[in-house]
Amino acid sequence: MNFKHALLAATMLALPMAASAQPVSGIYIAAGAGLNWLTDSDGGNLQSFIDASDVNPNNLGLTPNGNFNASFDLGGVGVMSVGYGFGNGMRLELEGNFRYNEVDSVTARGYGAAANSGGRAKTYGVMVNALYDFGTTQNWPVLPYLGLGVGYAWQEYDSVNVRARGTTGSTLPQFEVQGTDGRFAYQAIVGAALPISSVPGLALTAEYRFFGTLSPEFDASARNVNGVVRRSPVEVDNFNHSILLGVRYAFGVTPPPPAPAPAAAPAPARTFLVFFDWNRADLNDRARAIIGEAAQARTRQAVTRIEVNGYTDTSGSPQYNQGLSIRRANAVAAELVRMGVPRQEIVAQGFGETNLLVATPDNTREPQNRRVEIILR
Repeated sequence: MNFKHALLAATMLALPMAASAQPVSGIYIAAGAGLNWLTDSDGGNLQSFIDASDVNPNNLGLTPNGNFNASFDLGGVGVMSVGYGFGNGMRLELEGNFRYNEVDSVTARGYGAAANSGGRAKTYGVMVNALYDFGTTQNWPVLPYLGLGVGYAWQEYDSVNVRARGTTGSTLPQFEVQGTDGRFAYQAIVGAALPISSVPGLALTAEYRFFGTLSPEFDASARNVNGVVRRSPVEVDNFNHSILLGVRYAFGVTPPPPAPAPAAAPAPARTFLVFFDWNRADLNDRARAIIGEAAQARTRQAVTRIEVNGYTDTSGSPQYNQGLSIRRANAVAAELVRMGVPRQEIVAQGFGETNLLVATPDNTREPQNRRVEIILR
């Protein structure tokens, strides 16, 4: 009993307390199946009980053994559960389970190597489990988890017995344990889940479980060669090591949103040039045609701002040219407004004789420099 209590206390310390985002949020169902190893069951010292049954091992030529002990073949296990994930790594679930193992051998006082063994052990349990998932699907392809469970389980010994080899009659020596008893049960779970990205909410699981109960009590009977039967209760052990593969499905999981489409590259700025006669700021027919093209282009592309920049050549003083460039810019801006362009989209400014399109010396008339640039951004 001390071993069981120590193991239960140790496993309770293994449950992590830190929180971490994980994919299970809301109701889920799970199921698994696999292999179960039921450890040897030691029924304690039955010396006085077997002696009272008048089984004489010396007469049978068998190996004396003062204890009842049963060992089992590798068996099977199945679990089903329904649970709820809190979205922060923690899950709670209600589980039903079943384990089954055939007897490998049984020994008792008067029954040893020269005896036949038979029978099977079954366990049915209902558990409440608390589990914690590590990691996120964004950075871990496989999500490990730990869990602890408590509940109630019924173990059944179905004719776990040992008798003299070759025995066919009911009066020959036989020792048998059978019955069903329910006890407090506990388990520790170590597992990992592999989410299936093509089916949101679905995951494959692999687990190791240690499952145990407090010692069940069954009826033991011993029959001697004269057919005399003696009965007595006997406590047995119920410790299980299980390996399971399973599946889990969380309801209400939606597929991740598709990656946003790359933002369209902004359209390159488009520039229109309006040229002026020397020392003039009025618009001729060619200038109005170019301004009309700019106004039409604005309607065919996303435009957030229209820059209207006026310039002059180097003839004249810089102060006079600065004012002339502003008058030219304002004339073009007014024509754009007349053609339906909102005034708040237009930024008109003059730069005088700076930013020459054609480099010239001072006081030089150059038609290419007498211009307004309309820039659609």
